[in-house]
Amino acid sequence: LTGRPGGGQKQRLETALLLRAYSAGLFPMADTREAADVFWVEPRRRGILPLGGFHLSRSLAKVLKQEKFLHTRDVAFGAVIRACAEAAPGREQSWINGSILDAYSRLHAEGHAHSIETWDRDGRLVGGLYGVRLGAAFFGESMFSRATDASKAALAHLVARLRLGGFQLLDTQFLTAHLARFGAMEVKRGQYLAMLDQAVMRPADWGLLDREGGQLCSDREGGQVSGVVAGAGAAGVSGFAGAGFGAFLPLELPVELLGALGPSGKRIVQLLSQTS
Repeated sequence: LTGRPGGGQKQRLETALLLRAYSAGLFPMADTREAADVFWVEPRRRGILPLGGFHLSRSLAKVLKQEKFLHTRDVAFGAVIRACAEAAPGREQSWINGSILDAYSRLHAEGHAHSIETWDRDGRLVGGLYGVRLGAAFFGESMFSRATDASKAALAHLVARLRLGGFQLLDTQFLTAHLARFGAMEVKRGQYLAMLDQAVMRPADWGLLDREGGQLCSDREGGQVSGVVAGAGAAGVSGFAGAGFGAFLPLELPVELLGALGPSGKRIVQLLSQTS
Protein backbone atom coordinates (compact mmCIF):
# COMPACT_ATOMS: atom_id res chain seq x y z
CA LEU A 1 0.00 0.00 0.00
CA THR A 2 1.37 3.38 -0.94
CA GLY A 3 -0.97 5.52 1.11
CA ARG A 4 -4.60 6.36 1.81
CA PRO A 5 -6.23 9.71 1.02
CA GLY A 6 -8.20 11.34 3.81
CA GLY A 7 -11.84 10.38 4.39
CA GLY A 8 -14.87 12.54 3.90
CA GLN A 9 -17.00 13.07 0.81
CA LYS A 10 -16.62 10.83 -2.21
CA GLN A 11 -13.21 11.18 -3.79
CA ARG A 12 -12.98 12.06 -7.49
CA LEU A 13 -10.28 10.17 -9.36
CA GLU A 14 -8.99 12.03 -12.39
CA THR A 15 -8.40 9.83 -15.42
CA ALA A 16 -4.97 11.35 -16.14
CA LEU A 17 -3.87 10.42 -12.61
CA LEU A 18 -5.19 6.89 -13.07
CA LEU A 19 -3.24 6.37 -16.28
CA ARG A 20 -0.03 7.69 -14.69
CA ALA A 21 -0.57 5.35 -11.75
CA TYR A 22 -1.02 2.32 -14.01
CA SER A 23 2.12 3.19 -15.94
CA ALA A 24 3.99 3.22 -12.62
CA GLY A 25 2.55 -0.07 -11.39
CA LEU A 26 -0.15 1.22 -9.01
CA PHE A 27 -3.93 0.82 -9.00
CA PRO A 28 -6.76 2.00 -6.70
CA MET A 29 -9.08 -0.02 -4.48
CA ALA A 30 -11.69 0.77 -1.85
CA ASP A 31 -12.29 -1.00 1.46
CA THR A 32 -15.98 -1.54 0.66
CA ARG A 33 -18.46 -0.51 -2.01
CA GLU A 34 -19.84 2.06 0.45
CA ALA A 35 -16.41 3.61 1.23
CA ALA A 36 -16.00 7.30 0.42
CA ASP A 37 -12.31 7.08 -0.52
CA VAL A 38 -9.81 4.77 -2.17
CA PHE A 39 -6.26 3.69 -1.45
CA TRP A 40 -3.39 2.91 -3.81
CA VAL A 41 -1.98 -0.60 -4.14
CA GLU A 42 1.43 -1.75 -5.38
CA PRO A 43 1.84 -5.50 -4.72
CA ARG A 44 5.32 -6.80 -3.93
CA ARG A 45 4.45 -9.84 -6.04
CA ARG A 46 2.29 -9.17 -9.08
CA GLY A 47 -0.11 -11.51 -10.81
CA ILE A 48 0.25 -11.80 -14.59
CA LEU A 49 -1.17 -14.17 -17.18
CA PRO A 50 1.41 -14.85 -19.91
CA LEU A 51 -0.51 -14.53 -23.18
CA GLY A 52 1.47 -17.32 -24.82
CA GLY A 53 0.91 -19.64 -21.87
CA PHE A 54 -2.87 -19.44 -21.52
CA HIS A 55 -4.29 -22.84 -20.60
CA LEU A 56 -7.50 -23.58 -22.47
CA SER A 57 -9.09 -26.60 -20.83
CA ARG A 58 -10.88 -29.20 -22.90
CA SER A 59 -14.13 -28.46 -21.12
CA LEU A 60 -13.95 -24.72 -21.85
CA ALA A 61 -12.94 -25.36 -25.45
CA LYS A 62 -15.99 -27.60 -25.79
CA VAL A 63 -18.27 -24.89 -24.35
CA LEU A 64 -16.85 -22.33 -26.77
CA LYS A 65 -17.15 -24.62 -29.79
CA GLN A 66 -20.77 -25.36 -28.92
CA GLU A 67 -21.46 -21.60 -29.23
CA LYS A 68 -23.19 -21.62 -25.87
CA PHE A 69 -22.38 -17.92 -25.53
CA LEU A 70 -22.24 -14.87 -27.77
CA HIS A 71 -19.29 -12.48 -27.39
CA THR A 72 -18.97 -8.70 -27.63
CA ARG A 73 -16.60 -5.99 -26.47
CA ASP A 74 -17.33 -2.47 -25.20
CA VAL A 75 -21.08 -2.90 -25.66
CA ALA A 76 -22.14 -2.81 -22.00
CA PHE A 77 -19.22 -1.43 -20.00
CA GLY A 78 -21.44 0.17 -17.37
CA ALA A 79 -23.44 -3.00 -16.84
CA VAL A 80 -20.25 -5.06 -16.55
CA ILE A 81 -18.56 -2.89 -13.93
CA ARG A 82 -21.77 -2.66 -11.90
CA ALA A 83 -22.14 -6.44 -12.03
CA CYS A 84 -18.54 -6.82 -10.86
CA ALA A 85 -19.38 -4.61 -7.87
CA GLU A 86 -22.48 -6.59 -6.87
CA ALA A 87 -22.53 -9.02 -3.99
CA ALA A 88 -22.16 -12.66 -4.99
CA PRO A 89 -21.88 -15.96 -3.10
CA GLY A 90 -18.51 -15.96 -1.38
CA ARG A 91 -18.00 -12.28 -2.28
CA GLU A 92 -20.44 -10.25 -0.20
CA GLN A 93 -18.27 -7.11 -0.28
CA SER A 94 -16.54 -5.31 -3.13
CA TRP A 95 -13.53 -3.03 -3.52
CA ILE A 96 -15.40 -1.18 -6.32
CA ASN A 97 -17.00 1.91 -4.78
CA GLY A 98 -18.73 4.95 -6.25
CA SER A 99 -15.46 6.76 -6.97
CA ILE A 100 -14.13 3.81 -8.95
CA LEU A 101 -17.40 3.35 -10.84
CA ASP A 102 -17.35 7.00 -11.82
CA ALA A 103 -13.66 7.15 -12.74
CA TYR A 104 -13.58 4.00 -14.86
CA SER A 105 -16.75 5.00 -16.66
CA ARG A 106 -14.93 8.19 -17.67
CA LEU A 107 -11.85 6.15 -18.63
CA HIS A 108 -14.09 4.04 -20.88
CA ALA A 109 -15.61 7.13 -22.49
CA GLU A 110 -12.08 8.31 -23.24
CA GLY A 111 -11.17 4.96 -24.84
CA HIS A 112 -8.80 3.71 -22.14
CA ALA A 113 -11.01 1.21 -20.31
CA HIS A 114 -12.69 -1.73 -22.01
CA SER A 115 -15.10 -4.55 -21.34
CA ILE A 116 -15.67 -8.03 -22.70
CA GLU A 117 -19.26 -9.26 -22.50
CA THR A 118 -20.68 -12.78 -22.56
CA TRP A 119 -24.35 -13.18 -23.49
CA ASP A 120 -26.60 -16.19 -23.47
CA ARG A 121 -28.56 -17.13 -26.55
CA ASP A 122 -31.58 -15.15 -25.34
CA GLY A 123 -29.55 -11.92 -25.24
CA ARG A 124 -29.03 -11.79 -21.47
CA LEU A 125 -25.71 -10.55 -20.08
CA VAL A 126 -24.39 -13.52 -18.10
CA GLY A 127 -20.69 -12.76 -17.69
CA GLY A 128 -17.91 -10.36 -18.46
CA LEU A 129 -14.81 -8.51 -17.37
CA TYR A 130 -13.30 -5.04 -17.61
CA GLY A 131 -9.87 -3.50 -17.51
CA VAL A 132 -7.59 -0.70 -18.61
CA ARG A 133 -5.49 -0.58 -21.78
CA LEU A 134 -2.20 1.31 -21.98
CA GLY A 135 0.06 0.68 -24.96
CA ALA A 136 0.54 -3.09 -25.27
CA ALA A 137 -0.47 -3.70 -21.65
CA PHE A 138 -3.93 -4.66 -20.44
CA PHE A 139 -4.72 -4.41 -16.74
CA GLY A 140 -7.54 -6.76 -15.80
CA GLU A 141 -9.67 -5.31 -13.04
CA SER A 142 -12.57 -7.64 -12.28
CA MET A 143 -14.92 -10.22 -13.77
CA PHE A 144 -18.33 -11.65 -12.96
CA SER A 145 -20.44 -14.65 -13.88
CA ARG A 146 -24.16 -15.35 -13.76
CA ALA A 147 -23.97 -18.65 -15.67
CA THR A 148 -21.56 -21.56 -15.57
CA ASP A 149 -18.40 -20.84 -17.59
CA ALA A 150 -19.55 -17.34 -18.59
CA SER A 151 -16.61 -15.49 -17.02
CA LYS A 152 -14.20 -18.16 -18.27
CA ALA A 153 -15.50 -17.58 -21.80
CA ALA A 154 -14.97 -13.83 -21.37
CA LEU A 155 -11.37 -14.41 -20.25
CA ALA A 156 -10.71 -16.69 -23.23
CA HIS A 157 -12.10 -13.99 -25.54
CA LEU A 158 -9.86 -11.38 -23.89
CA VAL A 159 -6.70 -13.47 -24.25
CA ALA A 160 -7.47 -14.26 -27.90
CA ARG A 161 -8.05 -10.54 -28.59
CA LEU A 162 -4.84 -9.50 -26.85
CA ARG A 163 -2.72 -12.15 -28.56
CA LEU A 164 -3.98 -11.24 -32.02
CA GLY A 165 -3.63 -7.53 -31.32
CA GLY A 166 0.05 -7.74 -30.35
CA PHE A 167 -0.31 -7.10 -26.62
CA GLN A 168 2.61 -8.09 -24.41
CA LEU A 169 1.29 -7.95 -20.86
CA LEU A 170 -1.92 -9.10 -19.19
CA ASP A 171 -1.80 -7.88 -15.60
CA THR A 172 -4.12 -9.73 -13.19
CA GLN A 173 -2.97 -7.68 -10.15
CA PHE A 174 -3.02 -10.68 -7.80
CA LEU A 175 -2.65 -14.42 -8.30
CA THR A 176 -5.72 -16.47 -7.35
CA ALA A 177 -6.27 -20.22 -7.53
CA HIS A 178 -8.90 -19.60 -10.20
CA LEU A 179 -6.50 -17.63 -12.42
CA ALA A 180 -3.66 -20.09 -11.81
CA ARG A 181 -5.73 -22.75 -13.58
CA PHE A 182 -5.45 -20.65 -16.74
CA GLY A 183 -1.68 -20.26 -16.46
CA ALA A 184 -1.42 -17.12 -14.33
CA MET A 185 1.68 -16.70 -12.21
CA GLU A 186 3.41 -14.28 -9.84
CA VAL A 187 6.46 -12.17 -10.58
CA LYS A 188 8.47 -9.94 -8.27
CA ARG A 189 7.86 -6.21 -8.34
CA GLY A 190 11.13 -5.38 -10.14
CA GLN A 191 10.50 -7.94 -12.87
CA TYR A 192 6.95 -6.70 -13.29
CA LEU A 193 8.04 -3.07 -13.63
CA ALA A 194 10.56 -4.03 -16.32
CA MET A 195 7.84 -5.85 -18.25
CA LEU A 196 5.46 -2.92 -17.72
CA ASP A 197 7.96 -0.32 -18.97
CA GLN A 198 8.42 -2.24 -22.21
CA ALA A 199 4.73 -2.95 -22.77
CA VAL A 200 3.33 0.55 -22.26
CA MET A 201 5.77 1.98 -24.80
CA ARG A 202 4.70 -0.40 -27.57
CA PRO A 203 1.63 -0.13 -29.82
CA ALA A 204 -1.11 -2.76 -29.84
CA ASP A 205 -4.42 -3.11 -31.64
CA TRP A 206 -7.44 -3.70 -29.41
CA GLY A 207 -9.84 -3.85 -32.38
CA LEU A 208 -7.90 -6.08 -34.79
CA LEU A 209 -9.98 -9.13 -33.90
CA ASP A 210 -13.12 -7.31 -35.02
CA ARG A 211 -11.68 -6.33 -38.38
CA GLU A 212 -10.06 -9.58 -39.43
CA GLY A 213 -11.94 -12.58 -40.69
CA GLY A 214 -15.22 -10.78 -41.30
CA GLN A 215 -16.21 -10.87 -37.66
CA LEU A 216 -19.35 -9.05 -36.62
CA CYS A 217 -18.74 -6.18 -34.26
CA SER A 218 -19.37 -2.52 -33.68
CA ASP A 219 -16.89 -0.34 -35.55
CA ARG A 220 -16.62 2.07 -32.64
CA GLU A 221 -13.17 1.66 -31.09
CA GLY A 222 -14.17 2.73 -27.61
CA GLY A 223 -17.86 3.32 -28.08
CA GLN A 224 -20.90 1.84 -26.48
CA VAL A 225 -24.02 0.47 -28.09
CA SER A 226 -27.05 1.44 -26.03
CA GLY A 227 -30.32 -0.32 -25.52
CA VAL A 228 -29.09 -3.90 -25.48
CA VAL A 229 -31.91 -5.65 -23.65
CA ALA A 230 -33.59 -8.98 -24.21
CA GLY A 231 -36.66 -8.58 -26.36
CA ALA A 232 -35.63 -5.21 -27.78
CA GLY A 233 -36.09 -6.49 -31.31
CA ALA A 234 -35.52 -9.37 -33.68
CA ALA A 235 -33.46 -10.08 -36.77
CA GLY A 236 -32.81 -13.07 -38.97
CA VAL A 237 -29.51 -14.85 -39.40
CA SER A 238 -29.14 -14.29 -43.14
CA GLY A 239 -25.62 -13.15 -43.96
CA PHE A 240 -24.12 -14.00 -40.59
CA ALA A 241 -22.74 -17.45 -41.43
CA GLY A 242 -19.50 -15.87 -42.66
CA ALA A 243 -18.77 -14.67 -39.15
CA GLY A 244 -18.38 -18.24 -37.94
CA PHE A 245 -21.73 -18.63 -36.20
CA GLY A 246 -23.66 -20.38 -38.95
CA ALA A 247 -26.62 -22.33 -37.67
CA PHE A 248 -25.67 -21.60 -34.04
CA LEU A 249 -27.07 -18.07 -34.15
CA PRO A 250 -30.48 -17.83 -32.47
CA LEU A 251 -33.30 -16.91 -34.80
CA GLU A 252 -34.19 -13.89 -32.65
CA LEU A 253 -31.87 -11.56 -30.79
CA PRO A 254 -31.95 -7.87 -29.97
CA VAL A 255 -31.03 -5.91 -33.08
CA GLU A 256 -28.41 -3.93 -31.14
CA LEU A 257 -26.70 -7.12 -30.01
CA LEU A 258 -26.67 -8.64 -33.49
CA GLY A 259 -24.98 -5.49 -34.76
CA ALA A 260 -22.18 -5.79 -32.21
CA LEU A 261 -21.38 -9.50 -32.22
CA GLY A 262 -17.70 -10.32 -32.02
CA PRO A 263 -15.81 -13.57 -32.60
CA SER A 264 -17.53 -16.92 -32.52
CA GLY A 265 -16.50 -19.42 -29.89
CA LYS A 266 -14.88 -21.55 -32.56
CA ARG A 267 -12.78 -18.57 -33.67
CA ILE A 268 -11.66 -17.95 -30.09
CA VAL A 269 -10.57 -21.58 -29.73
CA GLN A 270 -8.76 -21.39 -33.05
CA LEU A 271 -6.80 -18.31 -31.98
CA LEU A 272 -5.91 -19.78 -28.61
CA SER A 273 -4.77 -23.03 -30.20
CA GLN A 274 -2.30 -21.30 -32.50
CA THR A 275 1.32 -21.24 -31.40
CA SER A 276 2.92 -17.83 -30.99
